[in-house]
Amino acid sequence: VPGRLPSPPGRCRTHQGLFDLSYLRTAPDLVVASPRDENELQHLLYTALRCGQPVAIRYPRGSGVGVARDESFQEKPIGKGERLRPGDDATIVALGSTVYPALEAAALLAEAGIQCQVIDARYLKPLDETLIGEAAEATGRVVTVEENVVQGGAGSAVNETLAAHGAIQRVINYGLPDRLIAHGSRQDMLDEAKLNREGILAFIQRYSVKTGKEKNKQRV
Repeated sequence: VPGRLPSPPGRCRTHQGLFDLSYLRTAPDLVVASPRDENELQHLLYTALRCGQPVAIRYPRGSGVGVARDESFQEKPIGKGERLRPGDDATIVALGSTVYPALEAAALLAEAGIQCQVIDARYLKPLDETLIGEAAEATGRVVTVEENVVQGGAGSAVNETLAAHGAIQRVINYGLPDRLIAHGSRQDMLDEAKLNREGILAFIQRYSVKTGKEKNKQRV
């Protein structure tokens, strides 16, 4: 059963969808997905109707990002994410509406010599443990980004996955703050929470990601 769960739109403090990912991932046998755009959304809806499992699809209220939509539907393999940008210095794991801001932040970081690969997790549950684990091992640093409170959400899922596999990579999580956000338009609320390109960029810069050249010097 596909479900529409609006993430922070122009709604009051108690109806913002800040906790959707945190509580949904605790439900047994429930597939949880979040598309990055309207094209992904139509494919995830199609997948949900055909997969034979209960599915929650979490996407924001409002309009899409304006991408072209495929004429035919595609099934998106359950539990499989997608690497959208290569990089050796850090891995950004984004979900849903934060994917495009993460890509924009990665492009700006590249101008400063920091090459971040960007992964669209697509599915929060089950998580693509292989893709994320290989990326974490390759870069040694992981930043998760989500339109949800940090507690119990996508970042927590990545933390748990890496810990279960004995990974020692440094992981840091970025998402909505641990407070209710004042009423406003969805974009105003995201800007207030700094969950946008500029906020992601500043967060990663504070994280002090080293370039490949700097990491190589440390090994010598």
